[in-house]
Amino acid sequence: MDTLPLKLTVTPLLILAASLASRRWGEIVGGWFVGLPLTSAPVCFFLALDQGADFAAAASLGCLAGAASEAGFGLVYSIVARHFGWPLTLTAASFGFALCGFGFAKAALPLWPLVAAACASLAAALMLMPQLGDERTTLARRPRWDIPARMIVATALVLGLTALAPYVGARLSGLFATYPVFAAVLAAFSHRGRGPAAAIQVLRGLLIGLFAFTGFFALLASTLERVGIAASFTAAIFLALAIQGGSLWLLRRG
Repeated sequence: MDTLPLKLTVTPLLILAASLASRRWGEIVGGWFVGLPLTSAPVCFFLALDQGADFAAAASLGCLAGAASEAGFGLVYSIVARHFGWPLTLTAASFGFALCGFGFAKAALPLWPLVAAACASLAAALMLMPQLGDERTTLARRPRWDIPARMIVATALVLGLTALAPYVGARLSGLFATYPVFAAVLAAFSHRGRGPAAAIQVLRGLLIGLFAFTGFFALLASTLERVGIAASFTAAIFLALAIQGGSLWLLRRG
């Protein structure tokens, strides 16, 4: 099956929707929205079509390790952002993501211990993130190329990962797919335009949203080979939306 047309349409449309949502409801909701597996789910779906359900199930384990690694990304960014600008902060956060990812790849935990580790990492990062108050600066005007650039980057990521997958293995494919490209763009832009507090709000929302991400890939990894691609992805989507709805309710109360 030729999946290139799907890759070239589904991924940029998802990123477009996420971009518009973040502009409408603000930094923390924007970060919360991209906690959904907007790029990694398409990557795993295309891996299932291209490489088979067993390969995609193993990639889902890599995605779960990636969720824990994103906790490291968010925590490092929020700490470094207090003292430095976005380029150095983003570099340090990316290094934190890679270091966590390497650790989880070496550990190769089975499914349910990995799910527990991901949830514990997200909770710990949320508790340890610094509180900078509600600092406000003038919001920079967004360039016209902002959203098209995000769509191009996300699409390139999906195309690259699915092309590279047969050579790096299932777990590493899933791990690479979870690098928070869109959240990194949101955080860096907010950091530059409104200061570190706004960037931390983006990442706080991201970590809250990643609980739905974790539920999605936990269900996918445990059911994909037994019930098939369509049923497993459908059930995982409904579970992620249910968790995301609950986290939004808590977020609004908070």
